[in-house]
Amino acid sequence: MTFCFQSATLSLFPLFILTENLTHRQKMLTFGGILLAMFLGALDQTIVSTALPRIVADLQGLDRFTWVATAYLVASTALVPIYGKLADMYSRRTIEVTAVSIFLVGSMLCGLAGEFGPLPLLGDGMNQLVVFRAIQGLGGAGLFAMAFIIIADLFAPAERGRYQGFTGAVFGTSSVLGPLLGGFLTDRGTGLIPGVAGWRLVFYVNLPLGALALWFILTQMPPLRPRTEPKPFDFLSAVLLMVGLGPLVVALQLNKAQYGWTSPLTLGLLAVAVLALGLFVVRSLRHENPILNFGLFKNRVFRTANAALFLMGGAFLGVIIFEPLFMVNVLGETATRAGISLIPMSLGVVTGSMLAGQMVSRFGHYKRWMLAGLALLLVGLSLLATMPVDVPYYRVLMYLAICGLGLGPTMPLYTLAVQNATEPALMGQATSASQFFRQIGGAIAASVLGTVLTLTLAQNLPATAASSAAQQTVVAEGPALPSATATGRPNEAMRQAFSKAISRVYFFNIFLVVGGLIMTLFVPELPLRKANEQVPVAAE
Repeated sequence: MTFCFQSATLSLFPLFILTENLTHRQKMLTFGGILLAMFLGALDQTIVSTALPRIVADLQGLDRFTWVATAYLVASTALVPIYGKLADMYSRRTIEVTAVSIFLVGSMLCGLAGEFGPLPLLGDGMNQLVVFRAIQGLGGAGLFAMAFIIIADLFAPAERGRYQGFTGAVFGTSSVLGPLLGGFLTDRGTGLIPGVAGWRLVFYVNLPLGALALWFILTQMPPLRPRTEPKPFDFLSAVLLMVGLGPLVVALQLNKAQYGWTSPLTLGLLAVAVLALGLFVVRSLRHENPILNFGLFKNRVFRTANAALFLMGGAFLGVIIFEPLFMVNVLGETATRAGISLIPMSLGVVTGSMLAGQMVSRFGHYKRWMLAGLALLLVGLSLLATMPVDVPYYRVLMYLAICGLGLGPTMPLYTLAVQNATEPALMGQATSASQFFRQIGGAIAASVLGTVLTLTLAQNLPATAASSAAQQTVVAEGPALPSATATGRPNEAMRQAFSKAISRVYFFNIFLVVGGLIMTLFVPELPLRKANEQVPVAAE
């Protein structure tokens, strides 16, 4: 049997002005602008984490340290599905320009946080930074969602893999460059602009890059306007979605040592999230123009690929968040060397992503590359989960490189599979849904795995040491490394406890990947369409 969308949807097909008449040069210049915009968002997630200690010291906001990351995460997660819907209704170039502009305004405001003292309504500099990071997140959501949507417009599925592979390279490059650039600007940037602290340049550096991205988009990208008048946007659904996702992400990000899963605050936030998201689903099923067309879930490619992405988002964060804790608390490495240790993984992601994209575009058969990547990731995680306390530093780097090679194909190929099975009229919603499931899966897994870490430490450390270790907060932009190790190599009891706890985290991570592999086995492998205007066929 085959799955077809409703005739009302098909009557709009093709919804957007096609890009086949664009020259290769125009496509590549548009592609370059989109990647540059995506690079802005990816760089911001890593460059800020390096500067946070100095920011907190200058703005005297240690008590609100985690909210700098949480504010961005809440805004960027909640807006991803909304950007997808807007992209299906209006000119995609206009939506992309709006997203970049909001991100740049937020970046400028973050750099100005606290410069003029307390402000009405906003309060001191730290409060200002939290609010301005949320504004940044409103734009950042569009940088990621729109990149994959526009790439789908520029290139047919049969050739799209080689170009989507570059998105993995963008993430990998930013994860290497971000911490290095953030550290340099924070430590040595003061004085480059008279009277401006170095950490503020971490935000201001987005402005020239963003201006260049805007120039490419405005001058080279086609408008991609819909051919029909859009139906009214469902603002109530948008409100319900944000009201539901906001408390959910906050509940997941709360320090579980202070606010456990059964605490009134956590339970209250989860209750609000469940109620609002339930109402969002009911509203979407009844509205003629929903933000997310739930008919997409009838498509087996959409269902299974996004279920796998949900689990793989958790597996990805499960590696990058907890590996530096092992480096610092078990091997006694400095925070700098712990950060550098992630470079081989980033390079592995770049290589795996680009190689898989090229192979799929050349030979087709995306499913085998997905499965090969997951099998390789299982090997890497198994090695990480069985590391002894005295494992050499270089060996950990080798294991991380293997994990990166395995994770690389998950960047472009699941999204490619979903896009290949989706009607052009719903491309924005389907693509943004894939990004959303990856992000929310990562947030949930990071919170659960953090609880696993805390409980295991409590079982293997003296009460006082366990209490101290439990206070370490894992935030979206990276782990807050234990200050107890700053004076030197951790004692043997601490090393053994953290080794056992992080090994258990990786063991649970293996289950996430196994779940992702099982779901991938059920992803139908459809022939890659050679033109965007071809009608996709997906198994029910």
